[in-house]
Amino acid sequence: MALQLFAGNGDLYPRNNPLYLKLNHYIFFALFLIAGLATKAQSQAKADHPRSGQAQVDSIYFHLYTDSLKKGVHNYINVDGKLTDGRWLPLTFKDITFSASAGKWDGNSLIIDSSFKDEKVQVKAVLKSNPQIWKEVTIFMKTWDNPELLKTKEEVMQGSSSPARKNKRNRRGF
Repeated sequence: MALQLFAGNGDLYPRNNPLYLKLNHYIFFALFLIAGLATKAQSQAKADHPRSGQAQVDSIYFHLYTDSLKKGVHNYINVDGKLTDGRWLPLTFKDITFSASAGKWDGNSLIIDSSFKDEKVQVKAVLKSNPQIWKEVTIFMKTWDNPELLKTKEEVMQGSSSPARKNKRNRRGF
């Protein structure tokens, strides 16, 4: 016995066909089940997020990308929070109150004026949610600016003026 999915007028799954109605119920149930699982997964992800209230920041640390500050540029100051469960959380100006002995702040970036003369800057980070948690660091200014210049096209084409070093194989006469 073959299932008749077509009505006499050529419509696929006519609305009065019992098979069509069952198929609609299964599709609706599957979509409802998927939506429920997705909602549960999202709520679990929010509960696991460190800022949801379960894990708290118990200490903060500077993890600087450079060993010195440069004048006239955005120097990003990276601060991470160590959570009570051992995980790390990157902190931004939304979580931290920054202060420094010189310069101005733009988010997590410290901008030192090009006329700054001292050799170092004191930077302090205070956790907004708990001001008893803070850290201070001294960052020195970059004192020697030696931009390496690339060789010109002519210098590359001429080669170097110093004699080429012979490798061990050439010295042995091979």
